[in-house]
Amino acid sequence: GLVLKMAVEQNNPLDGYRKKAQFDSQALRILLDGEEAVEFRHQILDTLARDPLFAAPKRELTVGEQQELNFLRAKRLKEYDFPISVSAAKVQAYLCALTAIDPNLPLLSGLNDGLFAGTIDSVGTSRHKKFAEAARNLEIFGCFALTELTHGSNAKGIRTTATYDPATQEFVLHTPDSEAMKFWIGNLGKAATHAVVYAQLYTPDGCCHGIHMFVVPIRDPRTLVPYPGVFVGDIGPKIGLNGFANGFVSFNNYRIPREHLLNKGGDVTPDGRYTSPYKDPNKRHGAALGYLSVGRLGSVIISSVALRSAVSIAIRYSAVRKQFGPSPSTEVCVLEYQLQQWRLLPYLAAAFALSHLGSTFYEDFIQFRFAQLMGEKTERQVNLGREIHALSCAAKSLSGFITRDAIQECREACGGHGYLAVNGLGKLRSDHDAILTVEGDNNIILLQTANYLLGWFTEKKAGKVVSSPLGSVDILDKCQTILGQQFHMKSGTSVLTFEDVLPAFEWLFCYIWVQSQRKFEHELSIGKSEFQAREDSMVYHSHTLSLIYVEHFVLKRFANFVTNAPEEQGLKQVCAKLCSLFALWSLQKHTGTLYQGGYFSRPEHSKIVKDSLLTFCSELKDSAVSLVDVIAPSDQFLQSPIGLSNGKAYQNLFQAVLTAPGALERPYWWREVVDKPVVGSRHHLIAPPRPRAKL
Repeated sequence: GLVLKMAVEQNNPLDGYRKKAQFDSQALRILLDGEEAVEFRHQILDTLARDPLFAAPKRELTVGEQQELNFLRAKRLKEYDFPISVSAAKVQAYLCALTAIDPNLPLLSGLNDGLFAGTIDSVGTSRHKKFAEAARNLEIFGCFALTELTHGSNAKGIRTTATYDPATQEFVLHTPDSEAMKFWIGNLGKAATHAVVYAQLYTPDGCCHGIHMFVVPIRDPRTLVPYPGVFVGDIGPKIGLNGFANGFVSFNNYRIPREHLLNKGGDVTPDGRYTSPYKDPNKRHGAALGYLSVGRLGSVIISSVALRSAVSIAIRYSAVRKQFGPSPSTEVCVLEYQLQQWRLLPYLAAAFALSHLGSTFYEDFIQFRFAQLMGEKTERQVNLGREIHALSCAAKSLSGFITRDAIQECREACGGHGYLAVNGLGKLRSDHDAILTVEGDNNIILLQTANYLLGWFTEKKAGKVVSSPLGSVDILDKCQTILGQQFHMKSGTSVLTFEDVLPAFEWLFCYIWVQSQRKFEHELSIGKSEFQAREDSMVYHSHTLSLIYVEHFVLKRFANFVTNAPEEQGLKQVCAKLCSLFALWSLQKHTGTLYQGGYFSRPEHSKIVKDSLLTFCSELKDSAVSLVDVIAPSDQFLQSPIGLSNGKAYQNLFQAVLTAPGALERPYWWREVVDKPVVGSRHHLIAPPRPRAKL
């Protein structure tokens, strides 16, 4: 037969770039993620790499097969029982490792172990401990039922009711109509046996006490048959993430014991009286908000892992793909072109910035949760819960937007090969797409952040100090002083760094904060309701405010990371360049606002931002492959022929094409090609023209 030959690369084509890097990749990996996390992640991946259950499927699986495989993997993880509970670093490393293998896996496990069992730990009491323990052992399988068919982002508007009946000491769960059924509930579609259900709590006197959470049995754990009074099913295939089934459920006067109310924030006595340790319902709500941020924090980490994978594929391929050159006989790697650097390297810098945000912010959350589990109800704890909620909304949005755009840019930057499914970018795009709306539409939840920020305006007017536990709003206390500043280039400055950009972001944060409040007050002054005024103040104001708030927070944390980086092994220098590139890339999106508010006043101000950005792209080009080596998943789990660490993109791709099922076989419908049509045989069946509409 015909033998197809390809040029065989003896050496790794990426090694030329690797030799140009002036830093130690392993040292940077430990600096970025922490030694404990790096070692634990390697231990997890090395273990699972040897387990055939975690090998990539040889063919495309049906939706049912994907869900079966994902659940089998979740069970296997319980058998391994990796020790993660004692360390925030290990929890994050575990989540990152599972996401790199398949994002379906941490979502399925996280819904059961995190949102179901974790919520019970957080807002339940000792009487609920058995449910959390059973879920973590997979004796029962849990889900988190908040969203309804017509209510997602507006959680307070849910209409499922839980009415207490003192005669039987039970709550009666009821879905008033089909629009109030729980919908989009992860894990519920096929396998969940229990749910944490959000419902409006009514006492016998007819008083509604707002949203509360209940542990609700859905299916018999021994048979998976739904209980009487429960109508439950699968909502069907999704664009991506089909490794777990999202479902719907409605209740028809379904009774559960009184003790199934998660009662840390509020309880009902046997005779039907409502009690709560919080006199102010808003404080009870605020204390719970911080824990409910766990899903959004998970989304930040999942986005950062997807971002790391996408830029790894695109940059490695760009370092070996040659196109055009100074002469017909000489072609140049596309990574050498300024346009390719400008398209990809800012996303590489963002991958480092968002990875650092994910790890440090998760540590903040773990400390918050520990205090919550210890029963702390201080003013600081309530304020920390509100701040974490506001930050997690904005961080989920920012990381989601950046990763969405990065995956698409990486797909296009790889040319036609980026569109080939085997190279992985399409699956990354489809799977990550869910992050943009899960746990709240990214654009809508920014309104929650904006409400938090504008609430500080009232505090400031009252003469109070603007300060929060994590310091994310502290800069607003010096707002008037900061707004009096303008951009000044230091004498002899030709390149801006992150140290020059930080003051610009402080000014931006203060400026948009004040402008958003003024816009809101203006809308009120012309007769609009407070609700309408807030809605009409979002575009160009509150929405932008929320994004600038979190951009400043990310940049400040990344800058602190650089400041504390050691000088040895070239670490501080390369981190400073990454931070500066991320800072400049983020800032140039707000150039119009900088001129509008007077911080920029001359044409060369925006020019030096652009020139500096391109300078750092050029300076990081030779380090890009080694930087990717720091953040890329292992080859087995990256699963992208053009993005593997051996750099043999074309050999890898051709091998993948040849070994794909059916690649060299004729199609099962080959006779349709052989049997020719009778041209015109159905011409008489063409529908007549429609009557022309009269003008």
